[in-house]
Amino acid sequence: MAAVYTAVATATGDGRGGHTQTSDGVIDLDLAVPKEMGGPGGDKTNPEQLFAAGYAACFHGAARLVAGKQKADTTGSSVTAEVGIGSNGQGGFALEVVLKVNFPALDQATAESIVQTAHQVCPYSNATRNNIPVQLVVTTDPA
Repeated sequence: MAAVYTAVATATGDGRGGHTQTSDGVIDLDLAVPKEMGGPGGDKTNPEQLFAAGYAACFHGAARLVAGKQKADTTGSSVTAEVGIGSNGQGGFALEVVLKVNFPALDQATAESIVQTAHQVCPYSNATRNNIPVQLVVTTDPA
């Protein structure tokens, strides 16, 4: 693969309770361990939220690309990513993802076809395939 773009971010401090910043300074955030994981929680982000935001945006882009090639209407479309973290049962941790994709201007069959193809196109999906479970939930609910 020849990379056309490389994102660079550095984490410092206490890992999940530290700080992260991209090389261009666009992201410059303090992190906090969620209360559910024994941390203080609060108004700081965490790696799972950052991953969810990135996956949702990337998958939405892939779905819109696929839909555009089919001249399908993407008006009002959205992707919500839910990223869960828990024990892997072997002393470490694992992730799971649910992608909730909504195409309100399409019929269910067309929306499902686009989402399945997008799952083959999206680099996040390709990176996670066979590594973590990713569930696709497709709806065509109006906003």
